[in-house]
Amino acid sequence: MIGYVTLGTNDLEKSSAFYDALLGTMGAGRFLENEQFIAWATSPGQPGLSVTKPFDGQKATVGNGVMVAIAVETPKQVDDLYAKAIKLGATDEGPSGPRGESFYAGYFRDLDGNKLNFFCMT
Repeated sequence: MIGYVTLGTNDLEKSSAFYDALLGTMGAGRFLENEQFIAWATSPGQPGLSVTKPFDGQKATVGNGVMVAIAVETPKQVDDLYAKAIKLGATDEGPSGPRGESFYAGYFRDLDGNKLNFFCMT
């Protein structure tokens, strides 16, 4: 159902370098971009993630309670991607690990403070 999720950024160059490195690990690449907006996906028909400078010209801010969850296949992928995000400068919001009996996730905030996680069902 989700086509793509957009996160605000105040530094498009820095944010795009972070997501190129992080999402590239999953096989995602840029599929749309202009001077204000960049979007990544694993293929054109799959959901994507994008970053943008706010259209109204105001400072990008983080939505309280807003989070983007990125599905992967295995707990090892969750571990590896969470660790890569932290290595790239993200901050920890809950290390990767099991959450209940069938959910495995790692939570982090990107360079602009947006909250995301990588998760899989086990």
